[in-house]
Amino acid sequence: MTHPPAIRRRVDPRVERAARTILTGQRPRLLRQPVAAATSERRRDPRAIRDAALVQRQPRPRYDWTRDAACVGIAPMMGATIAAAPAIPLKVIPEPAYLILAMLDRPSGEVSEHDRQVIAAARLLADAGGGAVVTVSTGSGDALAEAGSDRHVALPDGWADDYVPERRAAAASALMAALSPRHILFPDSPDGADVARRVAAATEERLFAGVQSLGPDRATRQSAGGSLETGHRPTRLMTVAADAFNPLDGVRHEARPLDLAAPLTAAEELLPRLGGARRLAVDPDALSLSETDFILSAGNGVTDWQSFAELGEALGATRAGSRVVCDAGHLPRERQVGASGTVVSARCYLAFGIAGAPQHLQGITGVRHVIAVNTDLHAEMIKRADLSIVADAQAVMPALIRLIRERRHA
Repeated sequence: MTHPPAIRRRVDPRVERAARTILTGQRPRLLRQPVAAATSERRRDPRAIRDAALVQRQPRPRYDWTRDAACVGIAPMMGATIAAAPAIPLKVIPEPAYLILAMLDRPSGEVSEHDRQVIAAARLLADAGGGAVVTVSTGSGDALAEAGSDRHVALPDGWADDYVPERRAAAASALMAALSPRHILFPDSPDGADVARRVAAATEERLFAGVQSLGPDRATRQSAGGSLETGHRPTRLMTVAADAFNPLDGVRHEARPLDLAAPLTAAEELLPRLGGARRLAVDPDALSLSETDFILSAGNGVTDWQSFAELGEALGATRAGSRVVCDAGHLPRERQVGASGTVVSARCYLAFGIAGAPQHLQGITGVRHVIAVNTDLHAEMIKRADLSIVADAQAVMPALIRLIRERRHA
């Protein structure tokens, strides 16, 4: 059985050409597609769209383009529906099979990246068999819910004012007796490692320090300068190396508060009373660039070195510089930041007059926040920075010094 041939409408190329012509004359202009038929849709007002998305006007305008545009009548004109941002799912573990304790540093009340990495390592052990992660630190657990905390034990607020390792070690020992956790993880930081070793000595438990990979059956760390890897079955006490685990993202946990004030108070009463325990002031310039959290760096655009030194003292920042500055002798060679100097991972990097050579940008790859001051709007350091100030460094440095002194006087 044969089918009749399909009837195709003849296409007139002259009609199509006329429909695509938008400019006549000696050199006509043609569109790639024919002009669509006119519709009754109202023209969009870009100013109304921008005003609807504005969420902050000062100091820098911020816009949220995911906001519902129906309030200005945009959705019918665009012919599409703007979906709301998906909510972060909440994961609840009502009756955990066991507990994993995460003793956090939380310096100055802020959850550090190292603390989040400790919680992520604890989640590897908890998720392997239906366990739950219990975080222990000063402050509430609201900021720890998205980091992976199922339960939270809040230490007294006064413990954050000064560092008393005996107090935190006694708290960890008391929580071990009250909760019977399967594992206790500490950050492998100067403070966290100190507390971990005190707990290990008090409880006579074995400590496996500097964990870089972790599973329910095996924990490993590097040794011999990184040339060897040492493995062991996870012990009850472990310290987690920095930057060894990625913090959690996309899941929110319960972070339910646990009231364990009684055992914490009992443990504190057994401690000897210490008078005047406080941290000793440290010269920021005596710290290594690889260890400091706040770096004030200078480039070829800095000429007022007296103001640069005063600003570093006022901010309490460690001074550093680019290769050009160190070659000129303004700063010692060990203060050079970059691929040929020191690769830094500070929390804040304040750069004055640095253009941003590739070698220098490689040295600040691990920096969390970069603030750049430069007269060139198109400098690579300006592109890398989270906050940019397009101005002369010689004018900004004295202004910052005056502002800091006024705040301290107030």
